[in-house]
Amino acid sequence: MCTKVTVKTVILTATIMAQTIKKSVVVMGGGTGTHTILKGLKKYADDIDIAAVISMADSGGSTGRLRDEFGQLPVGDVRMALAALARDYDDHEELLRELFLYRFDRGNGLKGHNFGNLLLTALTEILGTEAEAVKAAAKLLRVQGTVLPVTADDVQLVATYDDGIMIKGEHAIDEPDISRKGHKIVTLVCEPMGIISSEAKEKLTEADLIVLGPGDLYSSLLANVVIGGVPEALQSSRGKLVYIANLMEKAGQTESMSIADCCNELCRYTGRYPDVVMINDADLPNEIVEYYLQSEGVRPVVDDSSELTSLIVKKDLITHEVIKQSTCDVLSRSLIRHDSDKLAAEVMELIE
Repeated sequence: MCTKVTVKTVILTATIMAQTIKKSVVVMGGGTGTHTILKGLKKYADDIDIAAVISMADSGGSTGRLRDEFGQLPVGDVRMALAALARDYDDHEELLRELFLYRFDRGNGLKGHNFGNLLLTALTEILGTEAEAVKAAAKLLRVQGTVLPVTADDVQLVATYDDGIMIKGEHAIDEPDISRKGHKIVTLVCEPMGIISSEAKEKLTEADLIVLGPGDLYSSLLANVVIGGVPEALQSSRGKLVYIANLMEKAGQTESMSIADCCNELCRYTGRYPDVVMINDADLPNEIVEYYLQSEGVRPVVDDSSELTSLIVKKDLITHEVIKQSTCDVLSRSLIRHDSDKLAAEVMELIE
């Protein structure tokens, strides 16, 4: 028996299909800032398709030690993205997520290492590639989205400063010595350049929304963009480009750089200006601002967004949670951060 297909049926079917296709949101970066936004977006996993494109330039802390000893790609930023997107709907899942983030505070050879980093290293040894290790860990954690290394190539960041000095390695750029005080990065590259993975390229070009930040401009965000093929993927993407402005300057990277300066630098490397710039407009705690000034000589990022043609979103975006750094963590961490839920809610408002 033949079924009669009417115009009304076709329109209804098309409408239902359109409603079930999720919008694609891609977060590109690495480190704590990327973990923050992904953790918030995870709560909307039923409504959007979430992907994280993660830097492969990390060279500090536990990640750097494992990278040197095993010769594998760095796992730290990937581990943080996986943990952010891990299911935590019951006690068992929350315990597994906490285990993945656990950092040893004692033990000969173990102190400072992160359990998730060790697990990803072991999975790479077993499965043969970092990409397969990430997929396996994602299954273990029941990740609410996709985590993709930006490249499968072994790369190192190289920064050239305005005095001609070149520094190699993400960790050395992220936590520079005192000689870099007052100097600006004029060129950032990867050696070798590396090529964007096919999966990351597909996610970026097909995204409805691409989020850069929060995160260190050079060592987290642009560390992805200097990979071969990333600027072209961003330029050809149909998606809106969203930049989440940092709260504080970064010593040795963005001292005296305003929000407009950061957007101009993003455009210099990506080939396009952000369509949307999200800015915190809530007051930062005076004691935290003073601590940064005295300890690192940095200040809150100056808001001169009125100079930009981008859509500007200004809201209270900071967390009021007190951030404490683990005593066994050798890396410097931010003490004032964005709020996961506030960021995610504003991102969702941008989805059409």
